[in-house]
Amino acid sequence: MYHTKFKQVIRISLAGAWIGLMLASAAQAATPTVFGDSVAAPAQGINVAGFGFTAPNAVDIYFDTTDLRLAVPDANGTLPMQLTVPADAMSGHHWISLVQRVSGISAQKRFLVHLDGFGIVQGCPTQGMRSNPHENALSLQSVASLAPIWCAATGFGIGSSPAVVDGVVYVGSGDGSLYAFNAATGAKLWSAATGYSVNSSPAVANGIVYVGSLDHSLYAFKVATGAKLWSVATGNVVWSSPAVANGVVYVGSFDNSLYAFNAVTGAKLWSAVTRGAILSSPAVANGVVYIGSEDNTLYAFNATTGVKLWSTATGDGIDSSPAVADGAVYVGSGDGSLYAFNATTGAKLWSKATGNAIMSSPAVANHAVYVGSHDSSLYAFNATTGTMLWSAATGSVIVSSPTVANGVVYAGSWDHCLYAFNATTGAKLWSAATGNKIVSSPKVANGVVYVGSEDSNLHAFAPNVAIGAPSAVAEQAPRPSTLHPDYRLTPAPASKP
Repeated sequence: MYHTKFKQVIRISLAGAWIGLMLASAAQAATPTVFGDSVAAPAQGINVAGFGFTAPNAVDIYFDTTDLRLAVPDANGTLPMQLTVPADAMSGHHWISLVQRVSGISAQKRFLVHLDGFGIVQGCPTQGMRSNPHENALSLQSVASLAPIWCAATGFGIGSSPAVVDGVVYVGSGDGSLYAFNAATGAKLWSAATGYSVNSSPAVANGIVYVGSLDHSLYAFKVATGAKLWSVATGNVVWSSPAVANGVVYVGSFDNSLYAFNAVTGAKLWSAVTRGAILSSPAVANGVVYIGSEDNTLYAFNATTGVKLWSTATGDGIDSSPAVADGAVYVGSGDGSLYAFNATTGAKLWSKATGNAIMSSPAVANHAVYVGSHDSSLYAFNATTGTMLWSAATGSVIVSSPTVANGVVYAGSWDHCLYAFNATTGAKLWSAATGNKIVSSPKVANGVVYVGSEDSNLHAFAPNVAIGAPSAVAEQAPRPSTLHPDYRLTPAPASKP
């Protein structure tokens, strides 16, 4: 997301008028100023522009108190540049400071770091990888100290998996409502009714939260208030969880069809028919929508037109939702095997058996694929070869789809417990009981693990005390005069975003 004023700078620069605007901005500004991106994740690239500095004296660019870069303003005293958020940046408010070495003049901008991983770009994991590469608050070392921090009640059991975006947790309930809770405290922000139970998991994009209902419909609500924007009917139950990409929301239905709707208006764009009910949730990657069907088949459709590109069979119905990574699509089957197919052609790359049916959806991270099985175990396979890396037992069936974050894989079980395993070795690191079966898949964001339970509660766990969502109150900005420049940095011209 760009600051509105910065958006204007970008648009005009593309039209060839960057310098003129910078001169006007510098002339109007009594002191140096800085604009740019306001939120990102660790290790993510951001755009920053500083105005009103004195050429050609170099300027240090700090993230909090760390000197990231030394840049030279152009002839007009402007500093358009690209930076990378430090990989170890924690959730919360930070400061970007620009300090000119010779004169000491400076400008600062508050910056927000989110670790949710699923909400920075488009609000939902459209490729279905079910991993959070930005999480750095929870680790192999700290996960053992996870403890309950809050528990939020809904009116019935929760089969839906939570979505965590911008400090809010969204989850559906068997009572027919979608709920929004404060991610740090569990306080209920709003609930919105559908016509029947919600087992679909919500997707959040561009200020809208989407979810399916067993009343045969897909719903769209405002994230801020829960006000209903639209609903659209399919021909049967919507168990499938929606995926949103490029202004289109995709979802499957028990009427054997995959649907594409305009994400803003709900207008139907196209539908594509399979030969069985669809419980599977779509994954969208590189202009293709992948989805499994109860007709024992994985399908690939053109995301724009709905034209079928290919289909390929497994040995039983597919309730599992596909994950796409590195040119392969992974999906579990009722025949008890995890499959890998070429994402472009549908050619089978490999399949590996577990001890029972797979309804869990695979997670992909660090060249490994993780999936749960009805044989009560969580499995890890080499993503390229299918070689089994490890398996770890729980006390009952695993329908919950695993989530991977910072070297830890999390999954729920029908034994009422949420588990954390070492993603490399499979060693059990932690477990905690809820009041009933866990069908919901956990989400990890900003140092907190969230999961729904059939005990009608959404549970949140954090190490010792809640790290939670970023504070609404900014931490105090560092005083520019106290910042220490890194004299090893070499001055470089600023780069246009």
